[in-house]
Amino acid sequence: MRPGVAFLALLLAGCSSAVAAAPAPIAPQQQQQSDTSASAAAPSRRGPRGPRPYNRVITSDAITEHGLFTTHRIGDKLFYEIPRSALGKEMLLVSQIAKNTLGAGYGGQAAGDRVLKWESAGDRILLRSISYGITADTTEPIYAAVQDANFAPVVAAFDIEAFGPDSSAVIDVTPLYTTDSPEFAVSGTLRGKLDPRRSFVERVATFPTNIEVEATQTYAVTPQPQRPGQGPQQRRPSLAPRGPHTASVLMHWSMVQLPEKPMTPRRFDDRVGFFSIHTEDYGTDEHRVADRRYITRWRLECASGESTPCTPVKPIVYYVDPATPMQWRKWIKKGIEDWQPAFEAAGFKDAIIAKDPPSKAQDPNWSPEDARYSVVRWLPSTIENAMGPNIHDPRTGEILDADISVYHNVMKLAQDWYFSQVGPLDVRAKVLPLPDSLEGRLLEYVVAHEVGHTLGLQHNMKASSMYPPDSLRSVSFLQRMGHTPSIMDYARFNYVVQPEDHVPPELLIPRIGPYDVFAIKWGYTPIPTTYSAATSASDQELPTLDTWAREQDDKPYLRFTVVDAGRADPGQETEAVGDADAVYSTRLGVKNLERAVKMLIPATVKPGKDYDDLKSMYAQLISQWRTELSHVAAVVGGVESQEKYGGQPGVRFTPISAERQRQAVAYLNQAAFTTPTFFLDTDILRRIEVDGVVEQIGNVQERLLRSLLADSDRAQQMIEFATLAAPGDKVYTLAAMFGDVRDGVWSELSSNSVKIDAFRRNLQRAYVDIADSVINATSRPGNRDAAALLRGDLQTIDARIVRATSRAADEITRRHLQAMHVRIGRVLEPGK
Repeated sequence: MRPGVAFLALLLAGCSSAVAAAPAPIAPQQQQQSDTSASAAAPSRRGPRGPRPYNRVITSDAITEHGLFTTHRIGDKLFYEIPRSALGKEMLLVSQIAKNTLGAGYGGQAAGDRVLKWESAGDRILLRSISYGITADTTEPIYAAVQDANFAPVVAAFDIEAFGPDSSAVIDVTPLYTTDSPEFAVSGTLRGKLDPRRSFVERVATFPTNIEVEATQTYAVTPQPQRPGQGPQQRRPSLAPRGPHTASVLMHWSMVQLPEKPMTPRRFDDRVGFFSIHTEDYGTDEHRVADRRYITRWRLECASGESTPCTPVKPIVYYVDPATPMQWRKWIKKGIEDWQPAFEAAGFKDAIIAKDPPSKAQDPNWSPEDARYSVVRWLPSTIENAMGPNIHDPRTGEILDADISVYHNVMKLAQDWYFSQVGPLDVRAKVLPLPDSLEGRLLEYVVAHEVGHTLGLQHNMKASSMYPPDSLRSVSFLQRMGHTPSIMDYARFNYVVQPEDHVPPELLIPRIGPYDVFAIKWGYTPIPTTYSAATSASDQELPTLDTWAREQDDKPYLRFTVVDAGRADPGQETEAVGDADAVYSTRLGVKNLERAVKMLIPATVKPGKDYDDLKSMYAQLISQWRTELSHVAAVVGGVESQEKYGGQPGVRFTPISAERQRQAVAYLNQAAFTTPTFFLDTDILRRIEVDGVVEQIGNVQERLLRSLLADSDRAQQMIEFATLAAPGDKVYTLAAMFGDVRDGVWSELSSNSVKIDAFRRNLQRAYVDIADSVINATSRPGNRDAAALLRGDLQTIDARIVRATSRAADEITRRHLQAMHVRIGRVLEPGK
């Protein structure tokens, strides 16, 4: 998930904190004219009446909390009491949909973030939106022009209702949260009109460095018509309203004070996977606008004068939600502190710590919503997921707070993965549910992955392809290196291992790997710099960071995903293990799937219970089969990639050898397009369904077949590789690939006695349908060379069908061939 986007909806906890010493009174100022961009949320002007006595505004009915601002709830109104010391200070507003109406998005959905600043303007308070999209050094002549082009718009203007005892300004901010202010509403998401009469503030929680507000916002929603050329709309829940309707959302806003002294940022590098912020810098000597990107990371510093290794002045602390079931708390703590060795490599001892929150007796005001505390939240939800967002300073990338969300049902997801991938390799997985000792270890893995995101790390899908696949069966190698170099990959459990390898189950589960240690060291190790008026500290770090990144040349397992390669690099496939050789690894993975099918009934069937678990796990095994086969399909037309900067030898993209591509298609013909009989266990099937397995298998086969025949990107890559090949190079052409697939799907036509089963009949129908979609595409024509080749292949197939029909071994095969002959004729000549 993108960092800096979310605080989930949280339960209000009691809280109060002392405010700083009373500031000097706000001096009266001449009335300023309202900015034309002021939000509609701004209350109407009262004219000459001016502020009223404090006790006339903040009455005895007020529910008051103290913190960043003092807040007052009086009936349905919310007042902020803003001290002068807070004026002009920059704050980060993070907006999120906490709860939603069915069909209007989802709970936890990010709604944006922005920097705000409160200012005094006579008897009003202005709220401005600050942008760091463009910058320049303050000493450069162009700085004035940048400032003129980056004037902060007024989000809202508020009359000062009263002055507090310490001369703080009291304003009514209710309309900010209950009217259609673009910065505080989600009308852009819902595409409707907000009704202030049905919108109201639900609660507010105030802390020393942040304020949390929740409000119900109600919209009259009109569905947007589909524009010409748009694809089909995403399928909505069956009960979601389809016409004009009312939608209410519970919005959650976190307003967090930004550090007064910004952290020194570290420059982003495409070779190391950190999340980043960016700005356009007009103050450089480059002959263009410079794109400046900085990584997101925590501020870890040694005490003044102390060198590394040191214990940081302010370590990273994660608290375990008191709502977490007791049996899982130690595993969550382990998932957090698993990162300690990585920070030790960066020069920090005890840099990341897991703690239990204080009891009510120890600290009655402690709350997980307090931005000073990062918390691993345990959420009672059927969602099978976990998230690791963070809130960071948009000026420097400094991570200020991180709340990890662990949904209760993520345990089921981890269990299903474990059983389907490595169940036959662990005696503890022979009966479901898994024992707590194993489930806890899986939870530790999930938490460690999410913690990695909150430390600033992106996914690294390349990692799982950086080890030789046969090494993944070696106990000594796995003990030293793990089965993937990074826990930030979507490499789940080591399905390459076979029972005869005698690998201990602990080595089947991902852990913090060498890439993770490398990335934390690269991002967090202090680099000495000197003050220079000409070169910023972040620029001075660049040579050192470049030297560190070049370790990847000699150590492939330290490499990061090449974003520009996209799906063209099969080594960046998700849910893969050992994808340096997808055929080798998938062949072994499918062997474990065959074993898992035989385990299903004893693992899931229990006296007096239904067969829902059996049905669910059977579907999970088919899904795993599809996933592993898709890794093989990705090899065809693919490239090997390494992110490189100038001065590093070699190119970034190298086409995969013709032999590897040919082997991939041969394996798919054998393992995917031939009926997988190991799934056809009638003891299982007659317990869970009357029919359906033919369709389930067929859907997987059709998806794989479509990826080979109808993927225009793949086709274009293969054509370009052949076009640019040097004389004598061995190239696997698009024509050769199509021919191999054709001969595999229609192999029965060459038999002396032609017999085609139900699975293969479905596959052959799918082949013709896919070819039709490519040849006769109208709205979005695909690759024209692919269309021409498929037209020729259909003509070849049709001629073979005509000759084979008389050799059909049964009536249904004969009728199928006759129907295919007619269907192909209509594809080739659609006008007839």
